[in-house]
Amino acid sequence: MVFDLAAEHDDIARAMRAVPRREFLPRSQRPLARQDRPLPIGRGQTSSQPATVAAMLRLLRVPLGARVLDVGAGSGWTTALLAYLVGPHGSVLGVERDDRLAGWGAANVGRTGMQWASVEQATPGVLGHPRPNGWDRILVSAAAPALPRALVEQVGYGGRMVIPIRTTLLLIERLPDGRTRATDHGGYRFVPLIEDVAE
Repeated sequence: MVFDLAAEHDDIARAMRAVPRREFLPRSQRPLARQDRPLPIGRGQTSSQPATVAAMLRLLRVPLGARVLDVGAGSGWTTALLAYLVGPHGSVLGVERDDRLAGWGAANVGRTGMQWASVEQATPGVLGHPRPNGWDRILVSAAAPALPRALVEQVGYGGRMVIPIRTTLLLIERLPDGRTRATDHGGYRFVPLIEDVAE
């Protein structure tokens, strides 16, 4: 099935037209770029199904100028989509555990010319990328067995995180009083989130 953006007119559809998936796939997979299914990108990882990516980004509600963390950046496609959504006054950091994928993803994002976005290899033993006052938005593109407290703590006040837990997509919101609220947004299938254990 082909993923059809023609009927969509929101910011997410515009981002997906402006940042085509094809440019973030291995050469052998590029003819399949418009198919609405996960595609392998090597190292046991996939480029997520476009309809799933669109659903996650709509839940995330990324505003212009936001500071965004992309966990499990892979090929850099979601990092670049997020960069398009935040615009040049925002910033997006993609972190990827696999060093080869991180290097490839960084090069892919670099070619977009959106200098406010980057992909880095994740720090061993650290989940996410802690920063003062947290992140406005966090996107996680791999399924955790349970909600990782380390990532919840990185959501800033008024911030949102979209993360798959097993096969359920959760939206985590940090409320003004500091509490968090989790809501369930349906079933999806993702590659597993691998958490390094610090030495």
